[in-house]
Amino acid sequence: MTPVTEAIPAVRLTERINRIEPSATMAVVAEADKLRQQGIDVVDFGAGEPHFSTPQHIKDAAIEAIRGNFSKYTAVGGTTELKDAIIQRHAADFQSEYRLEEVTASVGGKHGLFNAIQVLVEHGDEVILPVPYWVSFKDIVGYAGGKCVLLESDEALGFRITAPLVERLVTPRTKLIILNSPANPSGAVMSPQDLTEVMRLAAQRGIWVISDECYVYLSYTGQRFSVGSLREYRDRLVVVGSLSKTYAMTGWRLGYALGPAAIISAMQKLQSQSTSNPTSFVQKGAIAALKGPQQCVEDMRLEYIQLRDHVVKGLRSISGIRCTLPEGAFYAYPNIASFFGRGGVKTASDVAGKLLREAHVATVPGEGFGTRDHIRVSYAASRVELDRGLERMRKFLSAL
Repeated sequence: MTPVTEAIPAVRLTERINRIEPSATMAVVAEADKLRQQGIDVVDFGAGEPHFSTPQHIKDAAIEAIRGNFSKYTAVGGTTELKDAIIQRHAADFQSEYRLEEVTASVGGKHGLFNAIQVLVEHGDEVILPVPYWVSFKDIVGYAGGKCVLLESDEALGFRITAPLVERLVTPRTKLIILNSPANPSGAVMSPQDLTEVMRLAAQRGIWVISDECYVYLSYTGQRFSVGSLREYRDRLVVVGSLSKTYAMTGWRLGYALGPAAIISAMQKLQSQSTSNPTSFVQKGAIAALKGPQQCVEDMRLEYIQLRDHVVKGLRSISGIRCTLPEGAFYAYPNIASFFGRGGVKTASDVAGKLLREAHVATVPGEGFGTRDHIRVSYAASRVELDRGLERMRKFLSAL
């Protein structure tokens, strides 16, 4: 007798989860890991994290917290000691002036951005988002029910964002402008003047600004600037930061937000129903990072400048590649459009896919960042590793 099998009904997912896609960068990480599990040597230019180890004094503080049984719940937005450390660090570096009720800590900077966008953006609201954009911005806005209005920047001008470019896209439905300087993936840095003019425009039009300053300490222009220092515009501003890139603490998951007390309170209410507090002993490590010696931050920044110059020179030496000089973060964003039509590749995703599967170099295709002609190359790696990857790219692309 043939056994009777019941059809399994299709799972009906919510409309809001179907508005978003998996992170493009995480997809590359997953595919690269599969190849490594097969014993394949992959050069990883896809990872968006420092290659440095977390400084020892930060690790020691977290270990001491564990030994001291600092392992209970804390306040949702972090301890008072942590909040005070965030405020003091930002004030010392950017001459800002925030109060305890205007700061909250989160499980990484991405979590802070998610919370901020969810409490600010309603269904149908428009959000001005410069292109290229960090992969998660568009999906987080979509999850909130908002609509991204894309601001196309000029590669020839280093992907510069200015107030006139923003103003052309403002409509009565504009609720929010998202800024990211230094930017992921382009490495573009907005000048203090451009940032100030965008903030002035937003204030005049009653528009909110979220400034993602994850890479604010990794600027190579000689000017380190936070819009949080513009006290006259703080009523319409949420600054989101992270310890991940600044202190090589990506896996620790500790971010923060600075903004009006009402917005911070709403973000903490949302967080209270999702993750609750950031990990208790991680908060102790974060306090050590923020209040301790800062030479480690400058040492990493200086090495990134050397690595940037090295990788951009290497990329530009590959026939067919054009690459602007990034002014911050730790990514190069080379234009690889000249290879389309060769060897069966038609898109940046094709190029990145073949680079990974055939040359065993992990990069992230530009489609995830809103452009069609680029791939993202992380130079947060040793010079030896950069050279290995560049040579593989050279051989592969020259054979297309």
